[in-house]
Amino acid sequence: MIQAEHITGLILAGGRAQRMGGIDKGLIPFLQKPLIESTITRLKPQVGPILINANRNITKYAAYGYAVIMDETPDFSGPLAGFSVGLKACKTRYLLTTPCDSPLLPKDLATKLAQEMERGDFQIVYASTKESDGKVWAQPVFCLMRADVLPSLETFLAKGDLKIDRWFKELRNSTVIFEDANAFANVNTPEELKHLEETFV
Repeated sequence: MIQAEHITGLILAGGRAQRMGGIDKGLIPFLQKPLIESTITRLKPQVGPILINANRNITKYAAYGYAVIMDETPDFSGPLAGFSVGLKACKTRYLLTTPCDSPLLPKDLATKLAQEMERGDFQIVYASTKESDGKVWAQPVFCLMRADVLPSLETFLAKGDLKIDRWFKELRNSTVIFEDANAFANVNTPEELKHLEETFV
């Protein structure tokens, strides 16, 4: 059985946040505290070690007491670049990834993804949500992967491909549908931030 200590948590804070005017999203105030603090609070009980993937404000992120790892490519090449450095730094058998701007992430994210991984011997299991109209949406940056998928990811990135769903298709993958779509809400605009704060209260 996969226990919390077998999983390294990777918080992705390396993006450009263009829709927020280029501001570093993890440090945006959410209920008077940087967004990443809410993410850490939710993630911490679910995993063993925690890593933060960031490409700027390294000292501010390091102040939380976790290792901060930067992308190896200088061009903000998306979540897969973060996955890559996270897997290289991962000392446990599994890596659980989550963005820095989803402060309501499910408290049972790791448990549910791990149960599915064990059920079908998958290499990667990601979250999906079901909207009120019944439509299912993939939430691929919330995923649990085996640490030994690194060679597959390196080969994929070497081809110049950055599409997360295309890489998933190369692996034995599965998804878990979470009923509360709001748990995966993230912050891309000042309006979304305001709405999320109102939801949280």
